[in-house]
Amino acid sequence: MKIFAVRDEDNTTNKAVAYLFYYEKEKRFYIELPEEADPWETPLILSSFLKKGQKTINAYWSRIWVQQRIVPSDRQNLGMILRDNGLDFYDEYKLLTMTNGRCSQDSYYLEPISEKDIPKEFVKRNQQKVEDVIPLPENQLLVFFRDGCMKKLDLVQLAGTDKRFAPVLRNEKTFRAVNVETDGYGICWGENLCIECGKLYAAGKRVPLNMEEFKCFVRERVVDSAEAAEELTCSKQNVDDLAKRGKLHPIKEGAKYRLFLKSEVMQRKWK
Repeated sequence: MKIFAVRDEDNTTNKAVAYLFYYEKEKRFYIELPEEADPWETPLILSSFLKKGQKTINAYWSRIWVQQRIVPSDRQNLGMILRDNGLDFYDEYKLLTMTNGRCSQDSYYLEPISEKDIPKEFVKRNQQKVEDVIPLPENQLLVFFRDGCMKKLDLVQLAGTDKRFAPVLRNEKTFRAVNVETDGYGICWGENLCIECGKLYAAGKRVPLNMEEFKCFVRERVVDSAEAAEELTCSKQNVDDLAKRGKLHPIKEGAKYRLFLKSEVMQRKWK
């Protein structure tokens, strides 16, 4: 993961107006806005989220912000531009960092930072990220959060009048294809249909697990070595080695098998 502070050259305080997170393996961007963010100082496309009280920007809109700062993929002379900059293919991250995120339309730029430089306020947000999600009957979702909280949500209520969720609500197979977004930023059905973690945390009703829900968890989120190897695009021997070195932690193992939580396997994939 790469982290950048978004700063404004015209701002004499040199404070970060936003933070950009990039996950190399997933090729996904996420933007976080500080608690004290000012809509007038925040980049225009992001200030609209801030006015609605939203400080975590999903992958779709974070990528839109990035794309506004680099040469577009449909540029007529794109091939020549890539060659002149030593690129073999169109890479949003490399194009962005080559100019430190600067563009002619504003005075914002990117500054690389380390995880220890992230504001402490983000620690609380991280605890509200999604650890796992289980699809239940009747369009219900059981969501596990990093702070140990488990909440039950009704997708019908969550979706409201958003017609994009209609195919998910109508088709049980599609509904059950729900996944956790990269690093727990929310849940999603495909790349563009997502619900961010803060909204899930606020809307969910905290409930204890019952047996049927636990069985759903086991069916949906426990994987064996072969399935873990498929997720990590490696061999079963590599998965066994990760387990022996304490990089993966089996929830159950015997002489000829190991079982893992799918969420831990995915977290290993994101690192």
